[in-house]
Amino acid sequence: MDIRKLSPTYAVSPQIAVDDIPAIVDAGFAAIICNRPDAEVPPSHHAAAIKEAATVAGLQFFEIPVTHQSLNQDIVEAQKVAMNGTSGPCLAYCASGTRSSIVWSLTQAGDMATDDIIAATASAGYDLGGMRGQLDGLASE
Repeated sequence: MDIRKLSPTYAVSPQIAVDDIPAIVDAGFAAIICNRPDAEVPPSHHAAAIKEAATVAGLQFFEIPVTHQSLNQDIVEAQKVAMNGTSGPCLAYCASGTRSSIVWSLTQAGDMATDDIIAATASAGYDLGGMRGQLDGLASE
């Protein structure tokens, strides 16, 4: 498992497995956000399987599947609600962590400086510099 912290309360990871849940609990996360659609993974990695293991372990679980085609403001708002509705840090996952980083970046636009958002994702290995215009646009709304 490759957990990359973007903020004190939000980290991203490539696809997780049921076997990763104990390590996620040990790392201090209170919630998991699944940003990966079930159509991309085998049944053993479907959101329902991860959710069941997470719930048994005492974690909150949110299913907010994201594709490049489906990413819109409703997804961003759902992610923000999930992030703000937890009692502690969230771990969001998708295929590589990129989509979860993008959605987080969009939730932060207007609350964090664009340079800080891009720096946070870059330090975690995700180059989102190409989103500068979009982030600045959202921040000015």
